[in-house]
Amino acid sequence: MKILTIDIGGTFVKMLASGETDRRVFESGPGLTPGRMAARVKQLARGWSYDVVSIGYPGPVRNNRPAAEPRNLGKGWMRFNFEAAFKCPVKIVNDAAMQALGSYRGGTMLFLGLGTGLGAALMVRGHIVPLELGNLSFRRGTVEDYLGIRGLQRLGRKKWQKLVEAYVDRIIPALQVDEVVLGGGNVKKLEKLPRGCRAGDNDHAFAGGFLLWKSYRQRSRLNRPDTGVKYKKASLEKPQG
Repeated sequence: MKILTIDIGGTFVKMLASGETDRRVFESGPGLTPGRMAARVKQLARGWSYDVVSIGYPGPVRNNRPAAEPRNLGKGWMRFNFEAAFKCPVKIVNDAAMQALGSYRGGTMLFLGLGTGLGAALMVRGHIVPLELGNLSFRRGTVEDYLGIRGLQRLGRKKWQKLVEAYVDRIIPALQVDEVVLGGGNVKKLEKLPRGCRAGDNDHAFAGGFLLWKSYRQRSRLNRPDTGVKYKKASLEKPQG
């Protein structure tokens, strides 16, 4: 079975098919509707064969459908028919959950995505548990207001890093996790990783998308998912329309 994985972010949409090595990327943003996303993906995926599609969605997902409209993209995602657009079966999960699955090595693992907001997901014996930790109240706002890009810009890197470290110190015993994986575009802003953490990689989302089509039993037997792919740098494509 050939799988096309699509990782939708507030800044870029990245895509890769199983068996391919050259990922493809185009810009997203407030004007990106699901229809435009699907059309652009199909255009860039010409020459690739795929039987099913995995989508990492930047928001909550329930029953294989977006449960809320994304903050940083266009509208219409909740009512869009993805299977009709791609003409094949589609699995949709939160983007942090997809990257968590691709980063998993075993045991109980928490994934935190330090990006525009704060993505979060648990992995427990091969099972994905999506979380919305960024929406929890914290100080005069939410956790996302402090650990996301707004907090980084407002506080500066040093104060922001101290908050990340303090948050991780609290969340590890609260959730009783074996390790924390820190991913997202802002993890590179950390001078050093907090205790109990390892750095993730955004490309692990592709491995997670491929693993979505495996059973829980197959996932739980894995130590570290490895697609065998060495990704090439992609040329940036701008959205059309």
